[in-house]
Amino acid sequence: MIGNMNDKNLNSKFDSRQFRESLSAFVTGVTIVTTSSANNEKVGMTVNSFNSVSLDPPLILWSIGRDSNCFDTFMDAQSFAVHVLTKNQAALSDKFAQTGVDKFEDIVCNTGLNGIPILSDFSVCFQCTTRNLYDGGDHVIIVGQVETIENKDQEPLIFYKGNYLAL
Repeated sequence: MIGNMNDKNLNSKFDSRQFRESLSAFVTGVTIVTTSSANNEKVGMTVNSFNSVSLDPPLILWSIGRDSNCFDTFMDAQSFAVHVLTKNQAALSDKFAQTGVDKFEDIVCNTGLNGIPILSDFSVCFQCTTRNLYDGGDHVIIVGQVETIENKDQEPLIFYKGNYLAL
């Protein structure tokens, strides 16, 4: 059924900590999303809210917190890249999850669609044009149309209950 569900049978007696802990039981992949600002500054962040949307047209989504320091840049971005990380890239994931550091220091990048930075090492890279932005509470859901894919077919880095794992 598509639409609003009647909540008379739903139990909403939980706090945000319990909600977050429960969500961590879902195994996710780990990605770094990159773009460039209007003045060509490289911007990137670690994201595990990545998902497929449609095969035809090829659409993906990810979400960004409204309090993220790079929120405005991604809201204005025409293009972005989603890099699926390899099993050996936990340190890179940690670096791009930080604030107040130069995330691109000592990182080799190529130039992608509309000048976006493309990391040199990844399992898969999706270069996308921004298609839609949707309200998602304290996040905004960004839908991108995939324009190019580079698949190096490496084992992915995965995240479960606050820890990195490999297959």
